[in-house]
Amino acid sequence: MPVIQLTQSFINNLAPLPGKTRTEWCDENIPGLYIEARATSLGKGTYYLRHRGAKSGGGGIATTTRHLKLGVSDNMSLADARSEAKKRKAEIQLGADPRADIRAQKSSITYGQYLELHYLPHSKQTKKSHRDDYNRSHQHLIPRWGSIPINQITTRMIIELQHDLKDSGLASSTCDRFVALLKHQFRLACEWEFLSKNAASTVKLYREPNEVNHYLDDAQLRRLMEVLHTHENRLVCNLAIFLLSTAARLNEALRSEWQSVDVEKRLWRIEASNSKNKRVRAVPLNDMAISALESIQADHAKRCGYLFLNPKTNTHLKYPGKGWNSIRQQAGLPFFRIHDLRHMAASIAVNSGRSLYEVQKLLGHSQVQTSLRYSHLSTQVLQEASNTVSDRLIAASPRQTPSLQLVKTGS
Repeated sequence: MPVIQLTQSFINNLAPLPGKTRTEWCDENIPGLYIEARATSLGKGTYYLRHRGAKSGGGGIATTTRHLKLGVSDNMSLADARSEAKKRKAEIQLGADPRADIRAQKSSITYGQYLELHYLPHSKQTKKSHRDDYNRSHQHLIPRWGSIPINQITTRMIIELQHDLKDSGLASSTCDRFVALLKHQFRLACEWEFLSKNAASTVKLYREPNEVNHYLDDAQLRRLMEVLHTHENRLVCNLAIFLLSTAARLNEALRSEWQSVDVEKRLWRIEASNSKNKRVRAVPLNDMAISALESIQADHAKRCGYLFLNPKTNTHLKYPGKGWNSIRQQAGLPFFRIHDLRHMAASIAVNSGRSLYEVQKLLGHSQVQTSLRYSHLSTQVLQEASNTVSDRLIAASPRQTPSLQLVKTGS
C-alpha cells in the first residue's frame, strides 16, 4: 500500500493503479488515514481510518485491525478528512468504539427511513422493476410500518401483512411478490449492517398456481391473422405479428432498435439491458417476422432508431393497450392478452413436434423447468409418436394371435 503526501489535486484525479481494480494510498501526514480508489468509480475515492479495536467477544483485551469509513471524496475534502481522522483517533484513544456508535445509529433507523434513504435509491440503480418496488412500498409498506424502527419488525408482523393483503382481495401471487420484496429488502439491510437477522427469511410463500395461458384453435388463429393483416392500426398489427413470429416478450420488442436486426443473417439480437434475465440472446427471424419488419420500414436506408416507433412521441411505443383491444375485439377474442401471443408461438412449436429444449431456447428461458408449462400441449404429438411404435409392432406381429387383440388408435 503506497504511502504518499496526499494532495487535493491528487484526490481530484483519483484512479487505481494500472491493471488494478482497487488501490489504497496512505497519508503521510495522518497515520492510519488512507483513501481507496476503485475502477468502477474513477475520479472518486473513499476515506478510511485504520485503527486497532477490540475483537468481538474479546473482552477488550484481544484486538484486531478495523477500518472506519469517514466519507467519500466528492463531498468531503482532504482537509475535512484529515480533521475527521484526528477527531476519531482522539475518541478511540479515550476508549470510544466508533463501530458501536454506528451500529446504534443504524439500529434506531425507522423502516420508512431505510426505504427512502437506502433501499429505494439502490433499487432504482439496480432493478428494472424499481417502479414496482416504489409503488408497493408507498402504497402498503410505508403506511403500515414507516415509523417503526426496522429492527422491531418481526416475522409475525410480516405474516400478518401477507394474510391481510390476501383478505383484501389480492391474488396469492401478488401477496407473494410483497413477501419476496421484503425478503430482498431485509437481506440487504443485513448486508448493510442495519439488521443482524432477516425477519422475512422464514416466511413461506403461498405459491398457489395462477398461470392462465390462452391458446387459439385453428379457426380462432385464422380470425386473428385476418384482422392483423387488415386492421387500420398497422403499428400494433405489425408488433403483434412480430411477437407471434418470434415468441418474444413485449418489452424486448418495444425497446429494440434497428441496429439489433440483421436481416441478411435473419437474426435479432436482444441486448442484456432489454432482456428479462439480463443476458444477450439471438432470436432467429422467420419469414413472417421478416415480413412484419418490411411492413414497418421497407426502405433499408431509413432503418434507424426503434423498431416500433411512436410517431407522436418520437420514441418507442410504450404499451399498445388501446390498439390491441380494438384488434382482439374485432377478431372476436376479447380474452386473448397480448402476452398470450408468446404462449401461442410456444404452443405452435411444441405441437409441431419441437422439443421443450428447443422451445426453451426460443423463448429465452434460463431453465428448462420454466418451459414445462407447455409440456401438456405435446400430447397429440406424443400420441402420434406412440402410434408409430404401435404401427411397427403391428406390422411385425402374426396376423392371427388369439391372445392379443390389436386395436389401432388415432386413425
